[in-house]
Amino acid sequence: MGLYQEYFQSIKEGKKKIEVRLNDEKRRKIKVGDTIEFTSVPEQGETLHVKVTDLQIYESFQAMYEDIPFREFDCEGWTMQEMMDGTYEIYTPEQEKEWGALAIAIKY
Repeated sequence: MGLYQEYFQSIKEGKKKIEVRLNDEKRRKIKVGDTIEFTSVPEQGETLHVKVTDLQIYESFQAMYEDIPFREFDCEGWTMQEMMDGTYEIYTPEQEKEWGALAIAIKY
């Protein structure tokens, strides 16, 4: 899976413990215990492997952010609006409505 450099680095440093994705067809195949390979984008030079420790499905990103402390995303101190704005830079509300949100707990 591709991951923007700042989030890639945050996982590498052990700060980001939850990866946020749409709960689309590809992500529905992920199981606890799986290994995910992240590639930093846009450079695509560096990769890292993480273990999936838990999966939580939500109807919306807001429901996810209301349930999980922001520090788990390495976003401590952010507001709900900042969390939502950042998410909607990557995913559209239409995609969210169609697929729902997936919190992937990871261990590097």
